[in-house]
Amino acid sequence: MKDQVFIKEYIKKYFADTRCGDVEIQYTPLGTRIIIYTTSPGLVIGTGGDRIREVTDKLKNEFGIDNPQIDVQKIQEPDLDPHIVASSIASGLENRINFKRLGKYHLERVMRAGAIGCEIIIKGKISGEKARKERFVAGYIKKSGEPRERDVIFGRVVANPPLGNIAVNVSIMIRHSDKKIEIERPVSKPQQEEIPATPIAETTE
Repeated sequence: MKDQVFIKEYIKKYFADTRCGDVEIQYTPLGTRIIIYTTSPGLVIGTGGDRIREVTDKLKNEFGIDNPQIDVQKIQEPDLDPHIVASSIASGLENRINFKRLGKYHLERVMRAGAIGCEIIIKGKISGEKARKERFVAGYIKKSGEPRERDVIFGRVVANPPLGNIAVNVSIMIRHSDKKIEIERPVSKPQQEEIPATPIAETTE
């Protein structure tokens, strides 16, 4: 498990210039299958597959992985991927965009994409020298137990603005298996670049 954490961190850092979501590692009799989810498969693969070949060689040499098989999968709806959402918020924080605007904006996008519920927690020195935590939540989201394991997906990214590290945790409830209700993923639509000002429920802990 510890090796998996290091491998995932290495891959995400290696492809930091692309919008990568989750990384799955599966051990099979034929080798180690590594699935990279991204919104930009072409950037991950590289020209003629050169980036994949390079990272494959490094996984063999630096992590001792026998026969690593990298599979790149396209994320169809980035606003329902907590890793992508958390990365976008972290990037905004590093560019000194107001955390409340970021929280409200991305919360609205997640819910508009079809999520049953979403929780965004931003924790750290977000507006001064003293660390604090801000929570943005909408819809319905399971907090514990087996339903959370089945129905809620989670992503965490650490932003590095001048004042200090800020943790961004995103939980998205994508289905409600207790009620046997599956959300219908909507067809992606062009999104406006401008951050909307429509308020969403916000609480401070």
